[in-house]
Amino acid sequence: MLVQNRFARISTIAVLLSVSASLVAAPKFTSVWKSPDADQVSFAGKKVAALVITKDDSLRVAGEDGLVRELTGRGLTAVATYTIAPKEELLSADRAKGWFERAHIEGVVAMRPVSKDKRETYTEATWIDPFYNSFWGYYGYGWSSMPTYIPGYVDVDTFVVVETTIYSIPRNKLIWAAVSETKNPKDLRAFLKDLSSAVVKELHKQGLAKKINK
Repeated sequence: MLVQNRFARISTIAVLLSVSASLVAAPKFTSVWKSPDADQVSFAGKKVAALVITKDDSLRVAGEDGLVRELTGRGLTAVATYTIAPKEELLSADRAKGWFERAHIEGVVAMRPVSKDKRETYTEATWIDPFYNSFWGYYGYGWSSMPTYIPGYVDVDTFVVVETTIYSIPRNKLIWAAVSETKNPKDLRAFLKDLSSAVVKELHKQGLAKKINK
């Protein structure tokens, strides 16, 4: 019986360590800003461009398509920027401006990856057996069993930081901005999909999506 208990405890420790090492967190907004006159801007019935600023073409296309789906789901008329003009034209503000004007773009929702770094977190040893909760429970347990605890360990997590901005093209003005942080994204495409959903939900929370719904 004692051997079985030891194996069960070892299995519990292994599962806890595995879950901790692979934990993936949803995007978290660390900073959000809205222009004082954002309420004066409405995109209802107007075209909004989804823009992902990255040199990775496959990531840019997938990210813009995902953002278009999320924006369209909120009632906006959204278009992926990669469909507006060739990439080489989009790399220059002076050349891109004409393409945006000819496409009758009134607003832009832009996402730009800012950084990707690794951070270490130390977790101290933790005793998990319920016998440790009281002295007399521990006393009897201590004389008859082997100690059960999760040893201290170091987690190495990957954090991706992205800035998201919304501009009014006719005003050439920033109306909303946010910085988000995502812990241990499984892959960048899935990460951008989750981030797009989180961004649009945040816009709804801030009252911007409501104001620009059809």
